[in-house]
Amino acid sequence: MYKVILIDDETIIVEGLKKVVDWTAFDCEVVATASDARQGAVAVRQYRPDILFTDIKMPDMDGLTMLAGLKSEFPRMQITVLTGYRDFEYAKRAINLGVTRFLLKPSRMHELEEALRIMTKNLSGNTASPREAGIGEERPEESPAGNLIVRSAVEYIRVHYAEKLTLTVLTEKTYVSPWYLSKLLNRYTGESFSSLLNNTRIEKAKELLKDPSFKIHEISEMLGFNDVTHFSRIFKKTIQMSPLEYRNSYQ
Repeated sequence: MYKVILIDDETIIVEGLKKVVDWTAFDCEVVATASDARQGAVAVRQYRPDILFTDIKMPDMDGLTMLAGLKSEFPRMQITVLTGYRDFEYAKRAINLGVTRFLLKPSRMHELEEALRIMTKNLSGNTASPREAGIGEERPEESPAGNLIVRSAVEYIRVHYAEKLTLTVLTEKTYVSPWYLSKLLNRYTGESFSSLLNNTRIEKAKELLKDPSFKIHEISEMLGFNDVTHFSRIFKKTIQMSPLEYRNSYQ
């Protein structure tokens, strides 16, 4: 039996899909449902489904990033999008990320059945399970989904560097697990999360240090460092001089 997960913030749609579709006719079983992207991502990692039906326009979510995250981390999982979002360019981008079908709500039964036929056919010729899908096998450096995830992560760091940003927080924004995001960042950028964050902060520090009105401990706080000692240590390791030495070089 192929494992199926349904994600939609409209309960009536989830319940309708569970009851109306003859899942057993396609050797499928609905193992979990979720009402938002975060719950859905948790369910996917818990159940490792073969098939996913999901909306991409739900509160507090980036639909394309969620699709990219799930498809990148679980490349053999078949995904059908069910949405009321009528935008051809958006649909094209979703399909480019590896989505099998993009269906507009309300979807007709024959459309759902066709999507299931295609997805189960794809799976029948693919003996490896999502659990066995390793990062080395999927070659994320060649994947549009992996590329989108990394670009989203780097952009989030660029905007939120001054916050108490952690890898866990970043994975919640990119819908992938911490270990997988770390692998992607290393593959695409050659850097770890902490290195990317620190380098972003240090580049901003170099700008702020040119302004003598800011004290060094104030700059440390503005950049999100725990304390000025930590800031000074990271700055010197990166720039080969202390923050004070760097400031003096511009005065």
